[in-house]
Amino acid sequence: MSIDKKAIEVKVLESMAELRPFLHADGGDMELVEIQDDATVVVRLLGTCSDCSMSMMTLKAGLEEAVKRVSPEVKAVVAINMAATV
Repeated sequence: MSIDKKAIEVKVLESMAELRPFLHADGGDMELVEIQDDATVVVRLLGTCSDCSMSMMTLKAGLEEAVKRVSPEVKAVVAINMAATV
C-alpha cells in the first residue's frame, strides 16, 4: 500500500500548529523530521519538551491523537530524541 506522504505532511503540520501555543507556553516545541514509508510520523522534541516528564503524553494523547483523527492511515507518531519508556 502506497501512502501520500505530502498529504500526511500537511495534516501533521496543521496538527502541530494547533498544539504549538501550548508547547510554547511551557518553553517547548516540536518539528517534523520525516514520514516513513510505513506511515510512521517522526518528530523531534525541542526546548523543554525534549526532557519533560509529560512528553509522552503530549506526543501520544496530543499530537498522535490529533494526527490520526485527520489522517487515519498514520500508524504512529514517535520522537527521535525521547528516551524510551519501559
